[in-house]
Parts: sequence; C-alpha cells; structure tokens
Amino acid sequence: MNEGIGTLGVIGLGLIGGSVCLAARETGACARIVGWNRNPAVREEACRTGAVDAVTATIAEIAAESDLLVLAVPMLSFPAVLGEIATTLRPGSLVTDVGSAKLSVITAAEEALTGEQLAGLVPAHPIAGSERSGLAAARADLFRGHKVILTPTGKERAGALAQVRAFWKTLGADVQEMDADHHDDVLAMTSHLPHLLAYALVDSLAGEKDSREIFRYAAGGFRDFTRIASSDPIMWHDIFRANRVSVLSGMDLFLSRLRNLRDAIDRADGEEVLRVLTRARASREYFLQLLEERENRPAPPVTFVSAGGAPLQGTLRVPGDKSISHRSIMLGSIAEGMTEVDGFLEGEDALATLQAFRDMGVVIEGPDQGRVRIHGVGLHGLQPPRAALYVGNSGTSIRLLSGLLAGQSFDSEMSGDESLARRPMRRVTEPLARMGAVIETAESGCPPVRIRGGGRLRGIHYDMPVASAQVKSALLLAGLYAQGETAVTEPAPTRDHSERMLRAFGCPVQRVGNRISLQGGATLRAQRITVPADISSAAFFLVAASIQPGSELLLTGVGVNPTRTGVIDILRLMGADITLEQEREEGGEPVADLRVRHAALRGIPIPEALVPLAIDEFPALFVAAACAEGETVLTGAEELRVKESDRIQVMADGLAALGVEAEPRPDGIRIRGGAISGGHVDSHGDHRIAMAFAVAGLRASGPVIIANCANVATSFPGFVALANRAGMKIRTEEAES
Repeated sequence: MNEGIGTLGVIGLGLIGGSVCLAARETGACARIVGWNRNPAVREEACRTGAVDAVTATIAEIAAESDLLVLAVPMLSFPAVLGEIATTLRPGSLVTDVGSAKLSVITAAEEALTGEQLAGLVPAHPIAGSERSGLAAARADLFRGHKVILTPTGKERAGALAQVRAFWKTLGADVQEMDADHHDDVLAMTSHLPHLLAYALVDSLAGEKDSREIFRYAAGGFRDFTRIASSDPIMWHDIFRANRVSVLSGMDLFLSRLRNLRDAIDRADGEEVLRVLTRARASREYFLQLLEERENRPAPPVTFVSAGGAPLQGTLRVPGDKSISHRSIMLGSIAEGMTEVDGFLEGEDALATLQAFRDMGVVIEGPDQGRVRIHGVGLHGLQPPRAALYVGNSGTSIRLLSGLLAGQSFDSEMSGDESLARRPMRRVTEPLARMGAVIETAESGCPPVRIRGGGRLRGIHYDMPVASAQVKSALLLAGLYAQGETAVTEPAPTRDHSERMLRAFGCPVQRVGNRISLQGGATLRAQRITVPADISSAAFFLVAASIQPGSELLLTGVGVNPTRTGVIDILRLMGADITLEQEREEGGEPVADLRVRHAALRGIPIPEALVPLAIDEFPALFVAAACAEGETVLTGAEELRVKESDRIQVMADGLAALGVEAEPRPDGIRIRGGAISGGHVDSHGDHRIAMAFAVAGLRASGPVIIANCANVATSFPGFVALANRAGMKIRTEEAES
C-alpha cells in the first residue's frame, strides 16, 4: 500500500478514471476507493462491478473524505470541478489529475484553491488510452509500462511530489517530470496536432461531392492515418481549446513545412522532396523503436552466458568497419555529388552519425543491407538542426563532429546516453578553441557539447600529448573550414582512415613523419566507398580460434590498414598462427582474408609502439593473455581508462572474478596466464568487454555469465549468432531488472 493514502477519490469514472480505480484495487495502492461521476448510471455501474467501494452524490463530498483525489474529467470542466472541491478539500490532501494540457489545469487550480490546498497539487498526464471509451473499457493494466508525466508547480509541500510519484509508480507507470509549458508544447505536436489533422482530413474529404467514391476506394493507409478521428469529439474539442496556444504554434509550424513541401513539388525539386521523405522515414523508425521500448518497459538488461564450445571452423564475414562507416557518412555529406557506400555497418554508433547528418538536411538513402547513398551538400551546405543532435553511445560521432561543426555558420549542440555523458571531451575542445572555435561542455569537461557557429577558424600546428585518431580526425575536419594550414603531430602513429578518405575525396593531405597537414577550403568530390570488415570485430575471432584447440577460421575481407593491425602483430608475438591471404586494396584501404589456426600462446611485454595500433582490441588481447603461458605486461595505454568504460580496471576485475591473476596499473595491466574458472563478470555496458568475456568462456571450466551486454549492438550486431555458427556456445538471457 502506498504509505499515507487511505482513501482514494476519483472524480470521473470513464476509461482513465475507471482504470485508475481498477489499477489501485489490483496493486493495493490505497485502503479504500470512492468515486463520483456526473451520470448516476455510471456511479451505479462502478459500485456493481467493484471498481469502487462507494460513490458520493456530490464532488464536495468526495473531496472531503479523500486523502488523494484524482481528477479525471474533461479539460473544460476543471475550473468548475476545482471550484467545488475547494469548499471541502482538506489542506493535507493530495490532488493529481489526468488532463493532457497542464498549464490550463494549473491556472484553474491557482484561481480556485487556497495556498494550503494548492500545496497538495501535483498535476499528471498518463500517456495511455484506448480507442474505446467509458467505464466498460477501463483496464487495471492501462498504465503498466506507459509514461505518466508529472508537471510540478513548484508550490507543493514537502513530500507531496514523492507521494504522487509513488502512487503512479505503484500503478505500474514509468513516471517522469517535465515543466508544464514544455509538456504542453510537446503534446501539442505529438498528440493534439495529429488528432486535429486526422479530423481535418476526413472532414475535407467528406465535404467533396464524390466523397462516397473517395471513401469506397480509400486504401488501408487512409484508414490507419484517420483512425484517431474516431475518438470522442467532445474530449478533443476541450483539449484543443485548453491547449490553444501550443496547438496553434504546432499548426503554424506544420503549415509552414507543408507549404515548403508543396512548393518543392510545384517546382519539381526532387532533392528537397526526397530530403523530407527520407528524414521523415528515419524519424518514424526511430519513434517506433522508442515506442517498442516503452511498451515493453522496463527493458530487462541483456546477459550473455558463455559455456565452452567446439573447435572454431568455417568462413566468416564480420560487420563493416565502424571507423570507416562513420567517416563515409561525414565526408560524403559535405562532398559535392552522390557518394555510394557498400558494407556500411548498421550498428547503433554508425547509425547515430547517419541520423545526425539527416538532421542537418542531408538526403541519405538507406541503409539497405549495408548500402547507403549520400546526396552531398558541399562543404557549406549543412543546415541548422532543429534540436540538439543525439549521438547515443558514440564517442567517435561526438568527437569528430565537434571538429566538423566548429566550422559551420550555425549553432549546434550534441548529447548522448548516460555512458557518453561521462566521456572526456577537453582533449578535443581545447585544441579546437585554439583554432578559434567557441565550444563549451559541462563543467566536468564531458558532454553535452555546445558550439557557437559563425566564427572564423584559423589553422594551427598541434602537438598531440596523447596519440588519438579521434582527436586528430576532429582537428583535420575543422581544418577543412580553417584559414591556412592545419597540422597535427602524433606522438605515435594512429589509424589513418580520415587521411586516406580525405585524399580519396580530393583533399590533398600531407604526411611527413608523424606530422599530418591539410589546407583549408578544399572541395570534396563524391566517391564510391567499399567498407572492409572491421578488424576490431575480427579480433574476437582471432583470439577465440587461437585459444581453442583444433580451430581454423577464415575471416574474409578484413581491413588491414597498417595503423590498425597492432592486434595481429601482438598476437603473432605471442605465438599466434595468423596468415594474410588475397591481399588487395578496396576504396583506398588495404584488405585481406585472415586465416587463423589454434596455437600455444605465450605471455610477452607488449611493445609500446604497438599500443595505439591496437587500442580498441585490448579487451580481446587481455583474454589471449589470460590463456597464454607466462606473464603479459601492457604499459603506455592510459587511453584505455577513458573508453566506454575504464577498460583496464573493468577487465582486471572481470579476470580476477574468473580466477586469473590481473594487476591493473595506471597506464596498463599485468596478466599472468593460467586456468580460467567460470563465474560472474560485469561488462559495465562496454560492448568490447562483453564480447571479450564471451570469448573467455571458451576456455573456462564453467559458464561465464556476463552482465550488461545490450550495447554489443553498437558495434557488432549479430555477434552471438555469428559466434555460435563458428562453434562457440553463447546464449543470451534477459536478466531481471
């Protein structure tokens, strides 16, 4: 029972109010339920069906005896209802509601209630409903897994907000908070305006002289779009009036965009029409993804259970290279002409970059089975995004885009998920500021990142204190927009995908030793890009086949860029049997088929020169070290502490949990190979750590259970299926949240 709620009073016993009663009854949210409805027949039905324990004859009566009062009445009825409850509402009682326009509710409450009464008000809006209406349609599970938005007034007494939040959570809702004015603006666009448009379209067609023919031949799309025009007209009449300002603002925006689309069709501007359609389709797919997550909330975390396996055999193709996929979208978008990409990685990180450029007005077709067509807008053709760019978990996106956006004429902001919000950005923002960028982060130096456009960038010569391909790439992208030369000197070589691709697009990038430079103002020309298989993804199978007796795998079409092959070099130093076959070049990148056979591994001191060339592959290499004879020591890898997780500490903790001697150090780790036991490890949401421990399960004496593996989809969609096809035994479980 929700502490402090003895009697629940519900005014209005329709779909929502009735569902509140049934849900409260089922969950034990209160001791007693009292209801009121304008219609006596509904009051009788509520008593007969057990939805309430009792009904009252007047609103004043129910207000007098309720500890928590829920107002589930039409929007335009709120002033009158609030006026009636004000006569008997006890100062210590709580009041919440279900109205979809919050400012009008708050205004009416402030006019009707005393200060003490107002201190118990916590407005709410359940994002739940049904095509049916009335008490007969009420359901105890209506709110389960759906959002209830609270819009606190700021005048509530201590504890009131927490009590109302706890009540809605008890009913099964996902409770969130929002300012009332922001709520009304958001709901006007996502709920109120769609209903208005559905009503308007049906009314427009119904007024035509041949409306019978129109309706007779209307297809399913018309039925689906206009379904919501079957809702209660009185209810929506009230909502449109109650939220008039926000609804009108939404209508004006929609009409403006509709006129632009009409004009594009009129002038046969296919590029603009396609831009609208592709952006709309992608946005709707994203909405459907969020809707699915919401309707299945709480989404249980994913756990991997890795329990041995057979010798790994066969021919595999791992997903496309993530680094090259990111860069193909970025450079294709600011190039002149149509860039076509094959082998694009359809993982969440690369898709975040793709969506960011769609949000900046770039027409991007696909991805469709790894194929993408990018309608480049040129160096200065990007458009201001309508809102902050959301890049999810992708550090590559936010860091490289910081450089590119620093050269734009418009302001921009980037944010990401909880993990990205802890990633350091100063190593990118500080040199960009030296180039003249006006760029800000949170006080911690982490996202969100805000960039003021319109400034003039100047080229600089920057000596990187730490080798980082992301920092180098961000500065080179900013250098495209800078006056003069931008030069970066690396303390050690890092992956050079940006330089190679810039040259392929027509920008002359120079390298002298460890100094990379370009001149601002280059024109990029569209290209055809083939994305090779990602060596970072291949690394897990290179290690897996190396440590599992009897294994022989062929990994096809893997990128073997010299700045990325550190993992092969390190494994070979450890005794791995890896050969490169069919070496070739595709799209400016060296590619080969990798054949790997089981071999006895030995521990080694890892050469520091190879560290930047294998920085993303170390979680897999740590597993190889755990299976090797002797001691492996890594130094000079402090970069690993600021990845998706602190990969040094998290891997050390996980290996220790599996009985492996692992000593973390500030810039590396010492691992003594030996027997691996089964056990529980936590990946901390880091996709590469999750996959590394899945590989460790091959050689463990018992199952290795790996928590928090959902983010594997960011870089390697289909990892489990491919691993099992090769001979591993991994299953996924939805852990209890």
